[in-house]
Amino acid sequence: MAGTDKRKQSLYFPEDMLKEIQDEANRQDRSLSWVVQQAWKIARERIKAYPSVNDVNGDEEIDRKEEMM
Repeated sequence: MAGTDKRKQSLYFPEDMLKEIQDEANRQDRSLSWVVQQAWKIARERIKAYPSVNDVNGDEEIDRKEEMM
């Protein structure tokens, strides 16, 4: 993984979540960016396991909910 690509990106977090990340960054004497990057590295495989919005199963569930209405 390239460590030199430093593109700027805005991310939006709920206020309480941002406060929690800031507190953890301060506790570890690290940047917010570092904490978020580490969290992504830890969680990415779990997040990749989530179904896509376009997955057939997800669409079928939406169709069933609409039929019930």
